[in-house]
Amino acid sequence: MANRKVAVLVAGSWGTALAAVLADNGHEVCLWTRHAHQAEEINRTRVNSRYLPDARLPEKLRATVDLGEAVTGADAVLFVAPSAALREVARAAAPFLSEQTLVIHAVKGFEMNSLKRMSSVLAEELPLPAERLVVLSGPSHAEEVVRKQPTTVVVAAVDQTAAEQAQDFFINSYFRVYTNSDVIGVEVAGAIKNIIALGAGLSDGLGFGDNAKAALITRGLAEIGRLGEAMGANMLTFAGLAGVGDLIVTCTSQHSRNWRAGSLLAQGLTVDEVLERMGMVVEGVRTTSAAHALASRYHVQMPITEQLYAVLFAGKEPRLAVEHLMARGRTQEMDK
Repeated sequence: MANRKVAVLVAGSWGTALAAVLADNGHEVCLWTRHAHQAEEINRTRVNSRYLPDARLPEKLRATVDLGEAVTGADAVLFVAPSAALREVARAAAPFLSEQTLVIHAVKGFEMNSLKRMSSVLAEELPLPAERLVVLSGPSHAEEVVRKQPTTVVVAAVDQTAAEQAQDFFINSYFRVYTNSDVIGVEVAGAIKNIIALGAGLSDGLGFGDNAKAALITRGLAEIGRLGEAMGANMLTFAGLAGVGDLIVTCTSQHSRNWRAGSLLAQGLTVDEVLERMGMVVEGVRTTSAAHALASRYHVQMPITEQLYAVLFAGKEPRLAVEHLMARGRTQEMDK
């Protein structure tokens, strides 16, 4: 693929890391941020000190606070805003897009009020056909990607050509990209795994050991599959990079914000205290609320999500939540 212009919205850790991948591939990358001091720092020092302080960014990456400048004429626009801000950012970017623009998002969550997936939010706000929307997901910590450590992800779209175009933008010697046609499955897996990672951090923080975490990950994958299947996903997706791959890395790495948040909850901090200490978006907290509502809407059992919802939003003591999970009635492992 010839070098193209790509806009990346916004300049958090994951957006910055993906922007670096694109710039390494020779593309003209414009990274949009709301903060003038952040744009100035990136352009002057090649460092995003708040989110990735130890990484030097490529020269082909340029930051701006001018959304129109970033998006106008871009061959592709990559949305990496927090789920709570995605609709607002998409609405602001919409006037600068054309129907030919390839839109990719790497946002893992649901919209709180509507419970919509991120691609649905984008489809409502952007002036382009659904066939031009692609989702990027998989086991990929920004801190490792920006250091060019081997990483493999998946891009999903209803149109194979769009998925392959996104694949071409990103793939290189350290960032391998597969395509997938199951947009629903990739988005559901990417969102719900953050809930299970909260639980893994909580389990580790309580000192429950590897057996407990292995069980949590495995039964968490079952919850992802139940909800995903009810929403129309392909179950095979959950055995792949967007499913079990992302679940493992998010539940076992201290790079994971959700794991760290769960660990802090185990220390007795309130949700508000955890979020204040983290200083960054922890998608699993909001997603727990959304998934709790989705489980009710689709009539699926999600006991881990249910107990974490009680811990986060009803003040339940974490150790008691684990006891209640372990004391559930007998069942067959493959039961839905």
